[in-house]
Amino acid sequence: MSTGKGLEGIVAVESEISSIIDGVLTYRGYQIDELAEQSTFEEVAYLLWNGKLPNESQLAELKELLDQHAPITPTLLKQLEEYPKDAHPMAVLRTIVSALSMYDPDAEQQTLAHNRETAIKLTAQIPTIITALARLRAGKEPVAPKAGLGFAANFLYMLNGEEPTFVAAHALDKALILHADHELNASTFAARVTTGTLSDMYSAITTAIGTLKGPLHGGANEQVMATLREIGNLDKIDAYIENKLANKEKIMGFGHRVYKNGDPRAKHLREMSRQLAAQIGDTLYYDMSTRIEELVTQKKGLKPNVDFYSASVYNYLGISGDLFTPIFAMSRVVGWTAHVLEQLEHNRLIRPRAEYIGPMGRRYEAIEHRR
Repeated sequence: MSTGKGLEGIVAVESEISSIIDGVLTYRGYQIDELAEQSTFEEVAYLLWNGKLPNESQLAELKELLDQHAPITPTLLKQLEEYPKDAHPMAVLRTIVSALSMYDPDAEQQTLAHNRETAIKLTAQIPTIITALARLRAGKEPVAPKAGLGFAANFLYMLNGEEPTFVAAHALDKALILHADHELNASTFAARVTTGTLSDMYSAITTAIGTLKGPLHGGANEQVMATLREIGNLDKIDAYIENKLANKEKIMGFGHRVYKNGDPRAKHLREMSRQLAAQIGDTLYYDMSTRIEELVTQKKGLKPNVDFYSASVYNYLGISGDLFTPIFAMSRVVGWTAHVLEQLEHNRLIRPRAEYIGPMGRRYEAIEHRR
């Protein structure tokens, strides 16, 4: 049997959704650089679900559906109020997304039409869940979604209670595009495994959220921000990094199992961080990040991944660190649901083998003879 730790190098599925070839990331054949610079998150969602970019009427219809499905039931809002205030937001998101299925009378249906509708519902409602939780923890009332703002702008509106600047909304929109899909990453694979059993889409996305919660997957940018705060200022960076490297400790936000010559998404987030820092007149975390990048690249040959600069971008948008991974989920749900739809199209139960390396030929001994 062919084996690899962490299934590294093992091709598990065929997919038309995204590719990483020679360090170039594409969605449905479109290079990520072009989509990040010219597209919108709603267009990318449509692309991932349908295999093509929408025309004007198709995009308008999708935006209308996202607005229509954005509110969540008062019962779920009440649940959010009752959860412990110190519960991790990803644990809350995992639980509420699972609960959404109980309010969908057709949750068990596996028709293409229903699953497409569920994909739109989940994409629309996750931002509402995240922002309601954030405001309730801060002792504030949740802000209802506002139709017509656009996906990224509406998230910032619900989070802060006021409409964002163009620069802020555009920065978040671009970050969401960059995180929307990434081939067969851990959470996407988990969603496909769940779907392969013919479980419902809510179960698959709950599985994916639970997988993304891990610090080796979606939690890295939260740890990057914690590192920046721990260092505190530019003068301490060199000694901090030298100490980390001398002790062979991992520096979060650098390196990637798939990319050997740098993550193509990082440069876009670096530029967004620069723009947002300039807009608010506080460049500390951007300046710190660029110095850390310089040192780690010079001394270890490692380049930043998507998590590194997304930390300062989200911080400049006024988003607390423990919401970074939920925002990742808010974006990646369009990729997860696209993979669920693709898995169901030609479904086969995903059931790999394990190579047994334990002892053989053992015989049962009566308990009185065991040592």
